[in-house]
Amino acid sequence: MEDDEMTADRIADWDPRGPETFDSAHLQYTEIRGRCPVAWSDAFGGFWSVFKYDDIVRVTEDADGFITSIQNTVPGIPRAERRPPLHIDPPEHRRYRRPLNQVFRKSVVGRFEPRFRELAGDLLEAMLARGGGDFSREFALPYAAGAFAAMLGLPLDLMLRTREIGIRYSFAIQDMDRERIKATSDELYVVAEEIFALVTSEDRDPETDMVAALLAATRDPDEPITERAVVSTIRQIIVAATGAPHAVLGSCAVHLARDAGLQERLRARPDLLPVALEEFLRLYSPYRVFARTATRDTTIRDRTIKKGEAVALIFPSGNRDEDHFTDPHTFRLDRRPNRHIAFGRGAHTCVAAPMARIELRVALEELLKRTASFELSGEVEMFNWLEFGPVTTPLTMTRRHRAGPPR
Repeated sequence: MEDDEMTADRIADWDPRGPETFDSAHLQYTEIRGRCPVAWSDAFGGFWSVFKYDDIVRVTEDADGFITSIQNTVPGIPRAERRPPLHIDPPEHRRYRRPLNQVFRKSVVGRFEPRFRELAGDLLEAMLARGGGDFSREFALPYAAGAFAAMLGLPLDLMLRTREIGIRYSFAIQDMDRERIKATSDELYVVAEEIFALVTSEDRDPETDMVAALLAATRDPDEPITERAVVSTIRQIIVAATGAPHAVLGSCAVHLARDAGLQERLRARPDLLPVALEEFLRLYSPYRVFARTATRDTTIRDRTIKKGEAVALIFPSGNRDEDHFTDPHTFRLDRRPNRHIAFGRGAHTCVAAPMARIELRVALEELLKRTASFELSGEVEMFNWLEFGPVTTPLTMTRRHRAGPPR
């Protein structure tokens, strides 16, 4: 009752639950940054949001003042156990990050680039044979699942099942339907346990295999983790590692479909794709529900956040902050430096960022290489609050015809 009384006199500054178009969220965030950059919402039981780049960085880098072990998403998700590494604070957090950092190094994940390229080509050829289709459903979803399956050495159908459950899980959270949240979370634990059983039955290299690296950490003489914690970590990683690339790729496709000139420039200069990718990540950061819980009363921009209150980190807004980025809504290949925060900041910076950069670059390279052009052929439908990106991206695609061999 005390918490209810504490927040009862607050007036909501915004509501994140309304329907969105591809551009509407960023119009809303621009308005809020100018009016109320630290905003209170009554949605999902009440929470704060920070919309400015510097405020997001401040919260993410203050691991003592803002923790993840209580509430780290908005809405708060009921859980029976903590899922490392997201639900663990430093310094305990490092015992889970250490084995993950080891296997998500660029030198390790880079070995899977040929498989990513093969997978992307197969999916795109199927779409091109039909003259297009739903890029998000027919390419981005199976590609993200397949890339992670390749990296984990798992069957594709298992990761496709994971992503399908993950989507149902996110909508259950949006609806704050506790029964569906529990049911879908339990399904994801079943998948995690299947992965754990599969890997423990094989002899895999902990230097290159994620689950094997986590298993090796159970035998660490100084900071061992439990086998149950390994399962929980798998459960956490498989959702994030398939969800974010799925969302971002759809956003990239929409942007390129609306800018034929950029398509042509990147086809002519594929060497610019790494730089272009960073700008896509800045413009279309996929996550906006990650949160921290204040450990003490704190003031940010004259707003008092009480101890125990959740603070959502609106990364897509911070990455278009006018005070940090010139022409923030404009795609610029000459944007240097481009210190976006699409992968977060601080101790919980996305561990899979090196893999994400490779798989996203490969997907865009193959899309541009295999098409002469593509454009939107219908309405783009967006995911819910939990992920920023399209769930439906209808495209008309024209195959690129290569010149035949000389005679």
